[in-house]
Amino acid sequence: FRGSAAKVCSGPEYRQLREDKGSFLDLVYDPDAAAEVTLQPLKRFPALDAAIIFSDILIVPFAIGQNLSFVAGEGPRLTPPLGNSELAELQSFPGRLDPIYETIRKVRQTLGAGKTLIGFSGSPWTVATYMVAGQGSRDQTETRRLAYSDPRKMQSIVDRIAEVTIDYLCGQIDAGAEAVQLFDSWSGSLAPSEFERWVIAPTARIVKR
Repeated sequence: FRGSAAKVCSGPEYRQLREDKGSFLDLVYDPDAAAEVTLQPLKRFPALDAAIIFSDILIVPFAIGQNLSFVAGEGPRLTPPLGNSELAELQSFPGRLDPIYETIRKVRQTLGAGKTLIGFSGSPWTVATYMVAGQGSRDQTETRRLAYSDPRKMQSIVDRIAEVTIDYLCGQIDAGAEAVQLFDSWSGSLAPSEFERWVIAPTARIVKR
């Protein structure tokens, strides 16, 4: 799931703002610009009843301590990939979540009466596939292999993602989001028993908290 509002708002006003900022991540981390992008679909289509915050699911691994960049024409990169490095080696930066909260507060102040603001995060399994491989993949082979060969390591990664996701979604709600979503784009690559462990269990934990 790449940049929620950008998927909806592909008009010239978004393209111009993206060109002005220079990179997708710079746009996400500028609360004024991100708030503007979040509101662009409602300005173009006033009948819409909700805005989805402009951000990206990989903000969570960025806060956990991986380096995040977006390569033109190829997509996101996370370093070091956890397939050949350890979670404990990462230094967390929870402050990397703060600009998203500021964007939500700015949108909430501007959003008209009767319009809902929706926040989101990636579900642990899908986020883990990027963290393990360091990038997206068609069949998530590297992450599925790790889940089978070293379930303890995989569990530690999923648990860490879940904990940060709980804090992140609660922070979004505190900032003004009225609903939050979890996106699990790659859960279909798992067998039923693995689906229960890596998708259902952490998702239930997040929802309960």
